[in-house]
Amino acid sequence: MLNILFSAQPERWDEYKGPLNAAFATAGLQANIARDHAPEAVDYIIFAPNGPVTDFSPYTKTKAVLSLWAGVETVVDNPTLTQPLCRLVDPSLTAGMVEWVTGHTLRHHLGMDHHIRKQDGVWEERFPPLARKRPVTILGTGALGAACGQAIHALGFPVTGWSRTAKELPNIRHLHGQDGLQAALSGAEIVILLLPQTPATENILNAETLALLAPGAFIINPGRGPLIDDDALLAALDSGQVGHATLDVFRTEPLPAAHPYWAHPSVTVTPHIASTTRPDTAAQIICENISRAEAGQPLKHVVDRNRRY
Repeated sequence: MLNILFSAQPERWDEYKGPLNAAFATAGLQANIARDHAPEAVDYIIFAPNGPVTDFSPYTKTKAVLSLWAGVETVVDNPTLTQPLCRLVDPSLTAGMVEWVTGHTLRHHLGMDHHIRKQDGVWEERFPPLARKRPVTILGTGALGAACGQAIHALGFPVTGWSRTAKELPNIRHLHGQDGLQAALSGAEIVILLLPQTPATENILNAETLALLAPGAFIINPGRGPLIDDDALLAALDSGQVGHATLDVFRTEPLPAAHPYWAHPSVTVTPHIASTTRPDTAAQIICENISRAEAGQPLKHVVDRNRRY
């Protein structure tokens, strides 16, 4: 019998208890999944960064910590976490992100905000270019960024992807490294941020890189708040270098009521809802990974502590 600790906010237990037990029963694994196991008895931890476990040192028997979140930046530097840490790669989370990113890409491309807000009776014909004339750049081409890139390409947009290391992705012009970053951003009309938060990616959009974009470009950030230098973005919005920013993530969440993003006419704030973990599919992913470990197979999606993702 495996002892599996569920360490997330208490209200999430009611959502996850059924799917987790069903997944383990289907897999034929006997597991006691609970919120109150003694640390020394725990074989695996199902973990969310806002849950109760912050000190992993008492969990001496624990074989792995499996995150319910795609991002691990808030726990990867925890000095007590010596067990393998697995991030969540869930097709449902990816699908949700694709839908959100594609929707806002089309919203900005078509100029929907202008028509929705215009109520003064003026017949003003504005025609957007065809998608093939609107270059889109995606910073971050992991599972989420690559999937969004394929969906946007399918709509006709020319897509450039960028990451720190070289990749080959179908339908996407892929660049990497510092020189590649400048080339990827130069002339981009829509920029989508889906990078992990690391020291190397913090403030990747700053005064210098924002100046590379096509005038009036759109920024869409469902990745991580610290990827953007907020002061630089506000200045670019005020000058018109950036036409609009749709932001789902922020350095401080919830976004403070006094933050200038709330009142800025060229900023859309959404409350970190671009995509979320779905209990039914997340339970299956976690069960599969634990099954692999118990069968002597390597865990999937183990975090590289040096790269921080």
